[in-house]
Amino acid sequence: MDWDKLRIFHAVAEQGSITHAGETLHLSQSAVSRQVHALEQTVGAPLFHRHPRGLLLTSEGEILFETTAEIVSRLNAATGQIRGVKEGVYGGLRITTTVDFGLMWLIPRLPKLLALHPGLTIDLNMTEHVLDLPMRAADVAIRQREPKQADVIAREIRSSAVGLYASQAYLDRAGMPESRSDLAQHVIVRYTAQAPQPVETLDWLFVDRPGETVVRSRIAVNSQMGIYEAVRQDIGIGILPDYLARAGDLVRVMPDIIGPQIPLYFVYASEMRRSKRVSVLKNFIESEFKD
Repeated sequence: MDWDKLRIFHAVAEQGSITHAGETLHLSQSAVSRQVHALEQTVGAPLFHRHPRGLLLTSEGEILFETTAEIVSRLNAATGQIRGVKEGVYGGLRITTTVDFGLMWLIPRLPKLLALHPGLTIDLNMTEHVLDLPMRAADVAIRQREPKQADVIAREIRSSAVGLYASQAYLDRAGMPESRSDLAQHVIVRYTAQAPQPVETLDWLFVDRPGETVVRSRIAVNSQMGIYEAVRQDIGIGILPDYLARAGDLVRVMPDIIGPQIPLYFVYASEMRRSKRVSVLKNFIESEFKD
């Protein structure tokens, strides 16, 4: 199948207009129309519905567009890698991470990263869901649990201590607990195990131990950012990693209760192992943690 026709079809599908696609490709409207018509003849099916709002893909067109989108994505990635080899770091990097890490740690440091690498662009997807890196849903993931996906490379770059934290206003109102039995009288905000991206070790406080007071949570939240906001809003005592607690100027409660260490993994698809952009991001994050 002729790549020129596929390239023109892809542009028309993206723009939803033969005129706009022609402007993007520096082709006349008639040339674009001829190529699209020729491609429809080749596949034996119409690829677009003509609509007052523009061109809409038919079901056959959607199938073809999925393929051309993947080809274009791979070509762009290859072009960026080639330029990166010749010119240094160049092109886009798609990063996915949790909302809390993205908002509270990564975004404040992006200006420094971009200043160091003027040819780099960032597409940041903050979500609690685990995106499929081998299917190119993102280039890099920064996660707080070891990945179970195949065809990915994961490196633990840091671990965060976990403890109990509260706002000063909550403690002024409810008092500072001194023991596990005191905790039973407080509102405890925890990270639910039903979260899309659970941190599996955060149930340590709620494990029943012989001779110890049973601690129960009153509120369970499916993201650490949610716990952080609940604690900042003076709702109760939350289980949080240290970097979030520092960001909110929260008070450590019962520091003798030692929580688990939450690992932070830098994850990328195996095919990205030679990407300069991936390497630059990893080195930057590690350097920022050292600082």
